[in-house]
Amino acid sequence: MESCIFCKIIKKDIPHFSVYEDEYCLAFLDIYPRVKGHTVVIPKIHVETIEGADAQTITTLFSGVQSAVQKVTEVLQPDAYSIGWNNGEEAGQAVPHIHVHILPRWKGDGGGNMHTIINKPGSTSVKELASLFT
Repeated sequence: MESCIFCKIIKKDIPHFSVYEDEYCLAFLDIYPRVKGHTVVIPKIHVETIEGADAQTITTLFSGVQSAVQKVTEVLQPDAYSIGWNNGEEAGQAVPHIHVHILPRWKGDGGGNMHTIINKPGSTSVKELASLFT
């Protein structure tokens, strides 16, 4: 997609600071980092959300995430990682091109976990909710 900022980064129309790259994905430092080493991993094909991605894209994307984590570990040696993505505008996805955030974590950094993102479980019981999936 011509207007997608991540597609422009892939085509090298916009400069970036690469962490890892292969034929399927690109990992680069986030220009608005939330922590030292905050890395973004994107597939080299334009896909907006996980629902639009085929199995090959997801497989190669997460292989790229693993390789990027290995590289960040070599360079920064964090204690752990928070890894995830915002899927859709309402979830906070700012760029409509699927991307995974790698956030290096250090003991005592004050950051939260996935359970701190939202806490609105609703009034439907887990049992009632589960019945909708059968």
